[in-house]
Amino acid sequence: MSAEHGPGGAAKATFTAPPGVVVGAAVVREGALLVQQRAFPAEVAGLWELPGGGVEAGEPDTEAVRRECREELGVDVVVGERVGPDVPLPHGRVLRVFAATMPDADARPRAVEHRALRWVSGHELAELDWLPADRALVPALTALVTASAVPPPGGPDGAGLP
Repeated sequence: MSAEHGPGGAAKATFTAPPGVVVGAAVVREGALLVQQRAFPAEVAGLWELPGGGVEAGEPDTEAVRRECREELGVDVVVGERVGPDVPLPHGRVLRVFAATMPDADARPRAVEHRALRWVSGHELAELDWLPADRALVPALTALVTASAVPPPGGPDGAGLP
């Protein structure tokens, strides 16, 4: 906070806005993560990223995640815990990712603003051609997806099956 002098010399408080926050949604379903492929601008077209976007003034991060999923995917999500650290972006902004689930089991996300959508397993994440900021989160995303995977009947190796 700093002071500026307004009309008549009276001091008024001013606040320096914190760096802008861009939120991402790590939408997980049945052991897979939803990713989207950029269509534009040309320098990033074809690269993969998480759904998300900028937080509007006064908007809580979690509400921004819900809004962006409605806008970009046409689905409602329940926002969970943070995933990984904040990732620095150009111009003093940061990428902040949250786990998310779709409460409607029949919900079908659609590529509203992107070239394509894809559900990927934990072992496929490292193979994607990610935007640099999203790539920094691949280890945390892999852990999230792996933890969410439903083990097969009888345990991971099927030994408990008859």
